[in-house]
Amino acid sequence: MAKYNVVELFESINGEGMRAGELAVFVRLRGCNLQCSYCDTKWACVCDAPCREMTEEEICQKILETGIQNVTITGGEPLIQKDIEVLLRRLAREKTLRVEIETNGSVSVTPYRQTEYSPVFTLDYKLPGSGMESQMCMDNFRSVRETDTVKFVVFGESDLERSLEIIQEYDLSRRCHVILSPVYGQIQPERMVEFMRDNHLNRVRLQLQLHKIIWEPDQRGV
Repeated sequence: MAKYNVVELFESINGEGMRAGELAVFVRLRGCNLQCSYCDTKWACVCDAPCREMTEEEICQKILETGIQNVTITGGEPLIQKDIEVLLRRLAREKTLRVEIETNGSVSVTPYRQTEYSPVFTLDYKLPGSGMESQMCMDNFRSVRETDTVKFVVFGESDLERSLEIIQEYDLSRRCHVILSPVYGQIQPERMVEFMRDNHLNRVRLQLQLHKIIWEPDQRGV
């Protein structure tokens, strides 16, 4: 069996994404290949973050015990984890589960497209405000599916302009779900609505992070 460094495994609601507001089980894996300026889980990205080593069977069993069908695999960055495909294959055997992977956009999702365990992806695009835009895997935008979501986390005005360029260049709003989300405390949502209206961003959704509204913004396990 494979083993995974799990820093959190908890039940809550999806705070963002197309299943926002629905119950979900979160499996947060340790480690990331990026260092975004606004990262709100930096503690989980370091190599010595406290964790529990779990096999795919143990993770699956814990998920099934909750009785919750939505599963979000997150991090850190899930797609850099050794043997991540083993975990995805195991979870795919449970037909009641709806598995989603939150990925930072720097790793190709192509290897997962032709597999029987292909999950739904929420793909970030790291805008200039993140400091990580140069690390983006642009090929991912050529293979997005209608069930996938592309998320733009917006720090400021330059990020809004860049998100518009990417949405238009890859015709994303017609090919998948698209979300604009403000960095907490950095840009006013009202400004983002104005930008969407002024640029006729149909089929694009503004989304606030529900978990940061319901609980304290820095609270873990929610």
